[in-house]
Amino acid sequence: MSITRNGKKEKIGAMLLLSMMAMLILLPFAPINVSAQEEEAAAEGAEEATGPEMAKDVFYWDANGDPWEGPVSGPPAPELVYPDNYGTYGNFQSRTLLWISNQQHLYFGSFVLAVPMFVWVMELVGVVLYRKDPKLGKKFDDLAHEMMKISLTAYSVTAILGGVLIFTFLALYPGFFGYLSSIFKPVMHIYALLFILESGVLYVFYYGWDAMNDGCGDWKYGHMAIGTMLNAIGIVLMVMANTWVAFMQSPSGVDAQGRFLGDIWKVIHTPLMVPIVIHRILGNAAFGGGVVAAYASFRFLSAKTPEEKAHYDWMSYIAMFMGVLALIPLPFAGYWLMREIYAYRQQMGITLMGGLLAWVFIMQATMIATLFITVNYYLMQAMGRMPGYERYAPAFKWILAILVISTISWLTPHTLVMTPAELKAMGGAQHPVVGNYGVMSAKNTAINTMITTTVLTFILYQRSNINIKVPWAWKGNLFLIFLFVGAEINILFLGIYGYYIPANVRIGLSVPQVASTLTCLFVGVPVNTKMLKGATQIAPIRWGKMSVRGAYALFLLAVAFTWTMAVMGYLRSSVRLHWHVNEILRDNSPWAFTNPLGYAGNINSLNVMLFWTMLLFVFWLSALSAKKAPASVEEGAGVGKAVPAGSH
Repeated sequence: MSITRNGKKEKIGAMLLLSMMAMLILLPFAPINVSAQEEEAAAEGAEEATGPEMAKDVFYWDANGDPWEGPVSGPPAPELVYPDNYGTYGNFQSRTLLWISNQQHLYFGSFVLAVPMFVWVMELVGVVLYRKDPKLGKKFDDLAHEMMKISLTAYSVTAILGGVLIFTFLALYPGFFGYLSSIFKPVMHIYALLFILESGVLYVFYYGWDAMNDGCGDWKYGHMAIGTMLNAIGIVLMVMANTWVAFMQSPSGVDAQGRFLGDIWKVIHTPLMVPIVIHRILGNAAFGGGVVAAYASFRFLSAKTPEEKAHYDWMSYIAMFMGVLALIPLPFAGYWLMREIYAYRQQMGITLMGGLLAWVFIMQATMIATLFITVNYYLMQAMGRMPGYERYAPAFKWILAILVISTISWLTPHTLVMTPAELKAMGGAQHPVVGNYGVMSAKNTAINTMITTTVLTFILYQRSNINIKVPWAWKGNLFLIFLFVGAEINILFLGIYGYYIPANVRIGLSVPQVASTLTCLFVGVPVNTKMLKGATQIAPIRWGKMSVRGAYALFLLAVAFTWTMAVMGYLRSSVRLHWHVNEILRDNSPWAFTNPLGYAGNINSLNVMLFWTMLLFVFWLSALSAKKAPASVEEGAGVGKAVPAGSH
């Protein structure tokens, strides 16, 4: 990438970003006033005379099985009063305004967190390949540089949206923000300083790319070390931000009055912190891959030359593949999170899965099913650029049939929304036949079947234009047939068996079902890849010959990721019901109610449209100064060269 072509624009963005970060350092002081300082000083004087007051933690227990006690080190959660502790803008719901600003910041923050991860992987692949094939190694290095350029433009937008979010909190929820700031005061300045450090490392990493690019020499390894630091800082920032969300949902490190007990680690390490962080990292990675794939599709559809089309066709495949790597374990991480929610508060889990918010999970299932169907459809369209795919084309209709049947089963609700007359006629809210497909046995079976089918589709994609030459090919094919058929039989058997055992035992069946699915992934794909060793191509991959339908499928994939993130954010927030901090700080505003599904769907759709409007603008800016794709892209990307994921 040329540094001088868009240097002025990006340096202005850098200055704006650093200014915003400097402002954020001062914001944690906002809730502090003189009277509060005087009260704190008086309390410290009293402690010196009588010793610190001890209180019991709302979650943690000591070695003796008693609630852990710590010194009271902060004020109790305030009794918020409307309108004194809340702000409004006309007749708009303050919560909705905060919802929109928070979701937009989350979208861009997730994007700029995920892309540097992909960039680091692509740069590493480039370094490894450079030793054998400098031309192919440079191709991956250029791909990483182009991905980083998209992230750089989006990073400035993320910082601006972060400032908007903070000011929205201060204007509309000053009482809540003040309490949260008092709890996390020991780390809030660290968070702001890490943002500034990340900004500096980001610009050194990007602007130093060409200067430190010596193939696979010492400077290149130094540049990768800077990329490692950038990703480490980004992950720490993401973890810190999610600790606030986890504290609001499952507080710890405070007593029943909400007073801080002196141990910031117990505040950070809430019972739901780890599963939320793992779920968010995987979600960000899948989302980032989808967005980069959409960018590549955008450039593919607008490309004027065959060389550009070949380059962006290849780029979209790489980004899609990396996003799917994170998508496959994402449902399992979601189930783990739900299991931890049940363990923390059973009523909270019932509210989510079987009560007030149960139908939101039908919306979520719709979007996740859309993701898996779209991934399979894209791979089927992508096979069209690979001569020899006709051998596997008859399997497409069966694969789609399995995906559709699984989707229908997954989307079937346990209880139906009906009028009193319909309830009476049917004998209850559960349909005597359809209701059987609404329990977790059917849903776990459906999602595991969809993931296993997706793995099979990818294996077919790997070998589409390949003639396998290993002497044990028939044994390998037989092994793969038995592996997938056996895994699916086990998944179906456990799903049916779940209907004959109690619910508290049934939930444990998800473990062997997941084991069957992961076996197909971690055994089937390596065996198939091993079979491709020494294989010959029927013909080179025709990069750039992707159908327009395949390119639009990647847009659908990215939008589905975006909508799914919006639904999950609504669920995590709504499960707290009328609490700002669950069972600690009550929401006493007029908007302390759960919005109906129609309203939530409209706001989620608005958030998706706002994000993609801004993101398409970012794509356009990135395309203004993008260098022309090299003329040798198709030659390097498609003629027997090693690229990730067995894509020849």
